[in-house]
Amino acid sequence: MMTVRLEMNRIPSQAAQGSLVSKKDNVFTFPGFCDVHVHFREPGFSYKETMVTGSRSAARGGYTAVCAMPNLKPVPDSLAHLKEEEDLIRAAGGLVDIYPYAALTVGEKGQEAAALEELAPWVIAFSDDGKGVQSESMMRSLMERCKKLGKVLAAHCEDETLVRGGYIHDGIYAAAHGHKGICSESEWGPIARDLKLAKETGCAYHVCHISCKESAELIRQAKKDGVNVTCETGPHYLLLDENDLQEDGRFRMNPPLRAKEDREALLEALLDGTIDMIATDHAPHSAEEKSRGLAGSAFGVVGLECAFPVLYTGLVRKGILTLERLVSLMAVAPRERFGIPLREDDLCEWDLDAEYTINPEAFESMGKATPFAGQSVYGRCLKTVHAGRTVYIG
Repeated sequence: MMTVRLEMNRIPSQAAQGSLVSKKDNVFTFPGFCDVHVHFREPGFSYKETMVTGSRSAARGGYTAVCAMPNLKPVPDSLAHLKEEEDLIRAAGGLVDIYPYAALTVGEKGQEAAALEELAPWVIAFSDDGKGVQSESMMRSLMERCKKLGKVLAAHCEDETLVRGGYIHDGIYAAAHGHKGICSESEWGPIARDLKLAKETGCAYHVCHISCKESAELIRQAKKDGVNVTCETGPHYLLLDENDLQEDGRFRMNPPLRAKEDREALLEALLDGTIDMIATDHAPHSAEEKSRGLAGSAFGVVGLECAFPVLYTGLVRKGILTLERLVSLMAVAPRERFGIPLREDDLCEWDLDAEYTINPEAFESMGKATPFAGQSVYGRCLKTVHAGRTVYIG
């Protein structure tokens, strides 16, 4: 591990690119993390989260940059709609950098392309996250336009004809407890389609939140074939599977926790570089929306404040992943793909010896639903610095 001198609220330039800074004992300073997949819920759903509470949540988790998904009201599918979101971002106080996505299609309905050309200079990338683009011809056209604009297309891959009312993985838990399952093909089928289109169009294609072994293998092969593709997965898909499910809304997310073999395949894909980065898909909901059990709760869990501790505890301390690699997956790789600068004065400081139990009631996020609640973890964020300004002290 590289050890360098820590300047005041600054990582020296020679160490900025993903290096870890050893300070003393087991306290480390890393580059500020970057999450390319969060839902800050404004405008339109401020009872779930706001730009302010989302920013505080990110800072508490060591993040200094996030990319906000466009499933909002109004959907940022035009400059006028995007301005509403941008005004809220500016008013949030700049605790962290918030980069907005714009929608691919009007209202995220998949029928008509959004105003991509006018939006492109003002957004980090394009996505209809929360919904999959069902039409192959529409996806081809969107990829061609994103290619011309030099923008990443980030895809939520879900074939709605295969969901059939499901809400957890179509596996052993669903069968044993009488729940409606979602088959893995609903995810990997659209990925297979899109990888073919990405190869033909040359589009910079990014796959959101992969959860199954087939998705990993398709992307692995596509990379070998020269397709311009990256992908992300979330902490919960790497550390949990259907064997961990409980009859509780905090275990309901989309895509769902899959089988043990899927989780193991994702770990393999993480280790061999098929999976490029880790993103939380931080998706807060109200307590009432998450109180209806597996069958009735809203899809989505929060993750910004516990991502590093659960991954450090579950992967690094167990010798599965190096600390340097984890930091790269959370801080360096996301920025490289999406063109986000890695500044020397964006950093987070951690006590890796600190052991505690995850308590969602202590979260800065308005959302409290996490499958990791009550778990014992190591790693407490002591300080987060954004643009040289201390934005969190733990």
